[in-house]
Amino acid sequence: MNFAAQLFYSSHLSERLERLYSPRPALKDSEENDPFWQREELYLGPSQPGSSYKYGPVSNGTVGRRPTLIEPERLKDFGVEELLNGDVKVHETKVAMAPEVVLMDPPKTRRVSEFRMIPRPPAQYLRFEDISAAAFRIQSGIQKTPCTYSRLSKQYGMEIYLKKEHLHYTGSVKERGVLYLLTSLTQEQQRMGVIVATDCNFSMAVAHHAVDLKIPVFVIMPSSCSSPRLRIYRDYGAMVISYGSTGRDSQNHACHLARENGYLYLEEDENAAYLAGLGTVGMEIYEQVPKLEAVVIPAAGQYGLLAGTAAAIKHLDSRILVIGVEPEDFPLLLQSLKTNGPIKDMHSNPNKKLYGDLMEQSLGVNTFQLAKKLVDKVITVSEEDSLVAMLRFQEFERSTVDTEGAMGLAAILAGQLPELKGKKVAVVVSSANMELEVVRQCMDRALVLDNRISKFSVQLGEWPGDMAKLLDVLTREDVRLLDVCHRRHSDKSELFKAKVECVVETRDKMQSAHLRKTLSERYPSICWLDR
Repeated sequence: MNFAAQLFYSSHLSERLERLYSPRPALKDSEENDPFWQREELYLGPSQPGSSYKYGPVSNGTVGRRPTLIEPERLKDFGVEELLNGDVKVHETKVAMAPEVVLMDPPKTRRVSEFRMIPRPPAQYLRFEDISAAAFRIQSGIQKTPCTYSRLSKQYGMEIYLKKEHLHYTGSVKERGVLYLLTSLTQEQQRMGVIVATDCNFSMAVAHHAVDLKIPVFVIMPSSCSSPRLRIYRDYGAMVISYGSTGRDSQNHACHLARENGYLYLEEDENAAYLAGLGTVGMEIYEQVPKLEAVVIPAAGQYGLLAGTAAAIKHLDSRILVIGVEPEDFPLLLQSLKTNGPIKDMHSNPNKKLYGDLMEQSLGVNTFQLAKKLVDKVITVSEEDSLVAMLRFQEFERSTVDTEGAMGLAAILAGQLPELKGKKVAVVVSSANMELEVVRQCMDRALVLDNRISKFSVQLGEWPGDMAKLLDVLTREDVRLLDVCHRRHSDKSELFKAKVECVVETRDKMQSAHLRKTLSERYPSICWLDR
């Protein structure tokens, strides 16, 4: 736009504003009746219709057009006018009011004492994430043990799967917890070394895996420890020191050495890393046995095996029953559940050769709480049932286990779990560490308990051939004669009579019952000796 046009518009706009806001002149009598559109004050051009501007009749850049007629009601809002070709286009503007905001009443003032304080739930001592981390960490150092179908299933009316944890290098499930515990130590602790002072499966696992991890390990044992056991520790690569005459002496000396030299004294307790490592058994069982319905677990590893496995199983499927088994002579967990708290001193005297690892056990608070929350049932088994279960392992599974490893199967053989009939059950076989001489004695005792070995005494005459007739009867019954003792001079024997004691072995209970019936009919004076 040139300068002349700008000057025109500015003068035109100032004249319009002056006319709009100047006082309105009074109307003449002749003008009161004039039509609205013929009034003079409504013309924005010159005062006379015939007159023109200085530069001629120009409107909106065009020459010769008449001035625009605007109604007064349309001049209320000058800012929204739009000049198009001499005409005025007016936009109607509506102001939208904001919605009315209704303020709520202020809250009622309450005292601090009126608020109910909800405490945060305590952190879980053993989480499934910890067990999963342990499984990942130890997978390169621990073999995945088989969980196989047992030939005893049809005999006892349930599908029995044996988780054979006794196949580990040291013969115990405790390797899992020990390996994860050792790998969880700091580099400084691993450099200084560890020390143990108890002859048990835990110490054997520490000796084996510490040497594999290049951690110095010291084993303090009393002089009463057998030579074969000491040789096992040395074969693993541990430094074995014999000190004192009792286990308490060796433990005190181990603690003294740990303080002086900076060793880490390890003993079996409820360490979270140790329990997490033991809990990996539950993960493997759930993976290996589909549609699992129950798990039978012996009380091993400071009850850490029971608590850790239960934590894993219940997380994966809460419908699976978890049953704990402990010896009848040492019912620590069962008594603790009855008193609703862990018992520190258990006044009992179990067989040390059979339950050596259980003698030193104590039930921790955290382990007790886990068992109380996750274990569905706790039962006890007798020593006799455990020995018979060891015999069944020998006969049907072709493997040797100790009494601790046989406790789970012993509960089924004794008929204490009738609710598991027809179900799919996994039984954890925890260990198989027992000296050969003890194993032999256990097997002999188990044969007697299973009515496979019978002992009787009978009085025979001194006539020639009486002894041969007795042996002939035993031969026809197809029994094995283990021992025979012929006594002619006895305080209680009758005159001209000789007392004969025999020990025989039968195939099973049925053959034993038939032998008893046959001998009782032929020799009324026979006496069957107590087992």
